Amino acid sequence: MRRNLVLALLVCAGTLGAELPLPIGGSKLLKDGVAVIEAPRFGSPHWFRTHFVQPQPPRVSLRAPARLADFVVDGHLELSLRDYLELVLANNTDIAIQKLTLETPKNAITRALGRFDPAVVATFRSTRTVSPTSSQLEGAQTLSQLTQPLSFAYQQTLETGTTYNIGFSGNKRSTNSAFATVNPSINASLDFSVTQPLLRNFGTQVNRLQVLVAESRLKQSRFDLENQLLRLLAQAETIYWNVVDARENLRVNQESLRLAEALLQRSERELELGAISPLDIFQPQQNRAIAEIAVTQSTYRLAQAVDALRQQIGADLDPDFRDMPIVLTEPVVPREAEEPIDKEAMVELAVRQRPDLKSALTSLEIDDLNYQSARNFLKPDLSLTLSYSAAGLGGTFFEPLGGGAFRPVPGGLGDALNQVFGFNFPTYGFALSLRLPIRDRAAVANLADAAVSKRLNSLRARQVEQQIRLEVLNAVNNVESSRARLKLAQLSVDFAQKRLDAEQKKYDLGVTTIFFLLDAQNRLAEAQSQLVTEASQYRRNLTNLLRVTGQLLRERGVVVD
Repeated sequence: MRRNLVLALLVCAGTLGAELPLPIGGSKLLKDGVAVIEAPRFGSPHWFRTHFVQPQPPRVSLRAPARLADFVVDGHLELSLRDYLELVLANNTDIAIQKLTLETPKNAITRALGRFDPAVVATFRSTRTVSPTSSQLEGAQTLSQLTQPLSFAYQQTLETGTTYNIGFSGNKRSTNSAFATVNPSINASLDFSVTQPLLRNFGTQVNRLQVLVAESRLKQSRFDLENQLLRLLAQAETIYWNVVDARENLRVNQESLRLAEALLQRSERELELGAISPLDIFQPQQNRAIAEIAVTQSTYRLAQAVDALRQQIGADLDPDFRDMPIVLTEPVVPREAEEPIDKEAMVELAVRQRPDLKSALTSLEIDDLNYQSARNFLKPDLSLTLSYSAAGLGGTFFEPLGGGAFRPVPGGLGDALNQVFGFNFPTYGFALSLRLPIRDRAAVANLADAAVSKRLNSLRARQVEQQIRLEVLNAVNNVESSRARLKLAQLSVDFAQKRLDAEQKKYDLGVTTIFFLLDAQNRLAEAQSQLVTEASQYRRNLTNLLRVTGQLLRERGVVVD
């Protein structure tokens, strides 16, 4: 069946999903349109709620199945294959679970970007020290000092590997020493430093490797999701045809029971009239009993198949639809004959479209990124640091007047800040730091592991490609075989019907026995049942062919967005 079933899966499939509020400030779109969470910035209301408001335990709210009421007709659910697949995508729990598997690799991208997030570090300490003195030069018999350092620092690592630090520090110090010329004294300092790796971790590409790996893993997860959706949708469609198969088999067995009851009634009438021997009534009775057993078995088989179908569309979760009859409108026998299938064309199509092969090839991209990361750690660690600082001093200055007299000159923090931002007392310099591994076994082993991983994943990709080819060839053979068996089953039903009509005329004319008439009825029932079985299997084989060639989602109009 090829119809335009356009469904945005990641919108519709979450009907049974969890409503889980996240403490975030919003989302961010990557270059390929993927939305990942973005942490709130300092100063925004979201930031304060995220970091200071006591969070409540997550509450998961599962929503009821959706859209079931849209397909209710005269007290029963009437579903075409298209309608059924819409309900599967909207309500199937397995699909909702698979959808959520994308959230973890999305969060991994945010986590990888976290190494470039800035941070502010602030410290304050107050220390009172009382100590005995051993010299008059210390200015007091018992020295009492109060030290109160305060510092702020803003730090960030850029995508180029550059780390910069902007800091401000102040230290207030008071003492009872008679020799202190500034008491209390306030020291202030403004510091700038920049460190740039020159070999290891140099450049944007190297420092973004973990982000690129996370993005590739998200891409791989999307292929894995699509592959799982192929399997789940094929499984759901197979269940649909199982119900049609069971329904048609029940109809065939009910028709057989009707014919058996009609023949038994006629035989009983003939026995009353003396037209047949009492020994001839046992065969019609046995035939009716066998037909009744077949109807009973088919009824329970249909009930089991319908229960499985209810689970696929979530009807088992809603008491209003749990026991509502379901009517499937798709005919079991295809309306049109299919064209012969080109096996090699199907194989080429599957190689281009199968998501599991795309996932395996994405593993090779991840291996290349991991190899670059391992190669980076083999380089010597050489970095250049540039630093600059400006200092200032403020406080109450005791100006000597001679004769042991001092005149206090008021001062404070403002003097220190004026000197700092006037850059009156600068300190600047640079430093080169080199860490040269004489022998780095761990880095060499990591590089070797990265190379082995790519070779292994290359073989796995080839294995997947070989498996795809085998699956497609088997699926094509199954479709062609089912098509041939379906044609033979249709011919068998035609001949069985003609034979039954002939035996009925012979029996009416009295030129044959009831044994041959009963045998013709049984043959017709068997042929009709075989036709239903072959038609259902043909439908299932067509679905499997679409799955193994990667066309099922596109053919059913399912859009993974």
